[in-house]
Amino acid sequence: MDSGLVALVLNSHLPFVRQPDYPRFLEERWLFESLSETYLPLLRVFARLESDKVPWKLTLALSPTLEAMFGDALLRSRYTAWLKMQLELAEKEMVRCAGDPDFAPLATMYYNLYLKDSEDFTMLYSGNLLGALDFYYKKGRIDLMTSGATNAFMPIYRNYQAATTAQVEAAVVSFRAAFGRSPSGFWMPQLGWYPGIEETLSAYGLQYSVVSTRGALLGDPTPRYGSYAPVSCPNGFTTFIRDIASTNDVWSETSGYPADPAYRDFYRDIGFDLPLDYVGPYIEQNQIRTFTGFKYWSITGGNDQKAPYSPELAAARVEEHASRFLQARAAQAKAASVHMNGRPPLMVAPYDAELFGHGWFEGPGWLETVFRKAQATEDLRFVTLSEYRRSYPDNFESVPEYSSWGDGGYGGIWLEKSNDWVYRHVFKLIERMIELAERFPNESGLRERVLNQAAREVMLAQASDWPFLLRAGKSGSFARKQIEDAVTNFNRIYEMLCANTVGTEWLTKLEKRNNIFPSINYRVFRHKR
Repeated sequence: MDSGLVALVLNSHLPFVRQPDYPRFLEERWLFESLSETYLPLLRVFARLESDKVPWKLTLALSPTLEAMFGDALLRSRYTAWLKMQLELAEKEMVRCAGDPDFAPLATMYYNLYLKDSEDFTMLYSGNLLGALDFYYKKGRIDLMTSGATNAFMPIYRNYQAATTAQVEAAVVSFRAAFGRSPSGFWMPQLGWYPGIEETLSAYGLQYSVVSTRGALLGDPTPRYGSYAPVSCPNGFTTFIRDIASTNDVWSETSGYPADPAYRDFYRDIGFDLPLDYVGPYIEQNQIRTFTGFKYWSITGGNDQKAPYSPELAAARVEEHASRFLQARAAQAKAASVHMNGRPPLMVAPYDAELFGHGWFEGPGWLETVFRKAQATEDLRFVTLSEYRRSYPDNFESVPEYSSWGDGGYGGIWLEKSNDWVYRHVFKLIERMIELAERFPNESGLRERVLNQAAREVMLAQASDWPFLLRAGKSGSFARKQIEDAVTNFNRIYEMLCANTVGTEWLTKLEKRNNIFPSINYRVFRHKR
């Protein structure tokens, strides 16, 4: 019998940043960086583990917006162009750093990384990363979950069931289109749970999700096994519970492994250090300084105290931290097992996927090392959430309370003085969308197209990314523009329908720009009868 089980869960999400009206766009780099620094490196980790017959398993929650961008032809072509630009900069960096014993090997390292990204993306995968993930899904290595259609923080919309239902339905339809089958798991964006949402999730055939420790332990009644086993809602929907210790060992900004001084510093980048006339061609056309991906320093201390990055020293630390993670989980399982009535303790460790590689350069290597080292221990076994649910279908019955994984455990990040203005507009859009769906329940042709586009604009306005960015003060102007554009587009549609006129040319252009959810059905916003 297993002594302890570990379920690693990676939340893969980016907001919809496709901007076809511009030849280059700053926020599209978020996608390109995540491809080069997180998803392609993770796929290389998976391939090596599979080749060496290492028994690895994890759960990946893929948001529909990221799913759509992975499959978008325009963004794929722009990514290959961006890789060519990165390789050109890498060649210049190898010349600039030639002879420097610290930086010359790093410049070569970056050249080789971007070259490998280009080869993998264009030749190995032919741009089809969804197919690559599906390969490991079919092999039983990855458990793929879906998530809220536009990453809406669902508790804020609990009084608008049509809006939360639309987030779920569009996600399920998108997943089915991408992978040819329906998802069984649903990642609540920001782990934003509230009692009652399980009814909507179950109605679409979804079977399980993940909730915060706070939300579970405040549930009614208190879970019998704490966070070491999932609970079932009265309707049978399963909620897995985040394990604080295993999450914080990796996630904590101050004490987590990525904060170790030996690791590569994320913020020190040549995009800010070198003259603008040198880096200018490789940032944005308006010459806004930004990250280039070329980082030569370790975390160490302040900017004037940093040491050059040493991949060898970082690799040694990866080995140490992988061992510490496994030892800590084994100790947890041993301590908890005496209270489990023979059931192995389960530790659910959810993280944002972009921590691995993008935020924490060494993260993919750490993940690979954890799986390799786990082979030598009989104390732990890695499982996916769906695998665990099949093995242990009977769980303590409890309904988690409203909660999230944000600071404070509730919704303060997405609803405070810097961003609360958003919701009076979004709520009005939802109300008007419900009105339109009720007034025009059986439309077809052009009118159906315009109603479907209205539904898209409502859902794009719901994205929790925009309030988060407004609060953080990073890319705030971009976030504000996304909300304003969605509100403006919807209101124009609403006015056209009220006047019984449709601007076909304008609609076609908008459909091509915001081309997400091609199979959306505006009728999801009707009141349920």
